[in-house]
Amino acid sequence: MPPSSTRARQKPAPTDAGPTLDLERYVPAFITFIANKLSNSATAFYQKQFGVNVTEWRIMSLLAIEPGIPASRICHVIGFDKGPVSRTLAGLEKRGLISIRTDPNDGRTHSIALTARGRATHDKVIVAAFERERRLLSCLSKDEREVLIDLLRRLHENLGAVTDSSYS
Repeated sequence: MPPSSTRARQKPAPTDAGPTLDLERYVPAFITFIANKLSNSATAFYQKQFGVNVTEWRIMSLLAIEPGIPASRICHVIGFDKGPVSRTLAGLEKRGLISIRTDPNDGRTHSIALTARGRATHDKVIVAAFERERRLLSCLSKDEREVLIDLLRRLHENLGAVTDSSYS
């Protein structure tokens, strides 16, 4: 059997099994691969430097923008299910990075906000986050970055075309 580097360069054998994806052109896979690699490297870096993982950072960054929101809003914005968000919130609260208070207007809802310690952590991480973004996008011109952001926004707005319960 040839070494893996040789195998990777060889063309795959033709198959009669049916169609296959071109993983360099199939947009859902391409976006997922990029997101996975960004998330994994961010978690390793943020955990080592600041003691938070990428999910905690996403939640903290949203709470800096929208203080006092309920968990349902966090789930909606970042696209995670209730279970992982609830576990992450519990960990952040235990470490004193967020506070969770019962909403006085609706006892079933909780208001979640960064604590002073959470805000201080956020303010350190955001500097690194902006630098990571700058380095990622450094291969694009300013105009290309704007086009990319516009295209990503349009794809995000069109997610209902494939996530709607009526889609099958």
